[in-house]
Amino acid sequence: MSIRQNLNDIKSQLPEHVTLVAVSKTKPVSDLMEAYDAGQRIFGENKIQEMVEKYEQMPKDIKWHMIGHVQRNKVKYMAEFVSLVHGVDSFKLLKEINKQAKKHDRVINCLLQIKIAEEDTKFGMSSEDVKKLITSEALTSLTNVCITGVMGMATFTDDSTQIEAEFKRLKTIFEDLKPIQTSNCELQTISMGMSSDYQLAIDCGSTMIRVGSSIFGARHYSN
Repeated sequence: MSIRQNLNDIKSQLPEHVTLVAVSKTKPVSDLMEAYDAGQRIFGENKIQEMVEKYEQMPKDIKWHMIGHVQRNKVKYMAEFVSLVHGVDSFKLLKEINKQAKKHDRVINCLLQIKIAEEDTKFGMSSEDVKKLITSEALTSLTNVCITGVMGMATFTDDSTQIEAEFKRLKTIFEDLKPIQTSNCELQTISMGMSSDYQLAIDCGSTMIRVGSSIFGARHYSN
């Protein structure tokens, strides 16, 4: 199967309200261009340096999503072009994104990462922390960021019942927070679901899925 065929297969199954992020981390630009030529315009990377290198080489109508854990000292490298930051898990990070966005006279859209998995290894905020953050006065002073949704990662397990429960938890939290609208917070996106479980995620209310291996094949690790 080619990348184009894989993409078309996935897109043909997606409801209209679901956005597909092609997870292109560790993939060469030639693979990304194959997806681009097949009509894909949203790519997700989990390392800022790699995203910057690809941004420089590729067409400028691409929307780049930062889907990995973000180190504050690297935000400045992507602030000029990043379209959406998925993994915002602290006010400190939001402040840094705001500071760097201001330098480029941009507003950067962000998703707040909520911890829904049982695993200790997953990053994320509690629903209480998120509620405090989006209702805080401190947030309204950050005029160069906008919180447009939430993101969550399910536990890495074959137990679909557990995954489903975690996805539903994120959907419930989202519905609870959605009425809270401020000048820079308007929740519309629920980013959850990857190659192995995106169908389940969509059934549970996801509006944005992050799919890599089902499009590009197994990952390449150079190191």
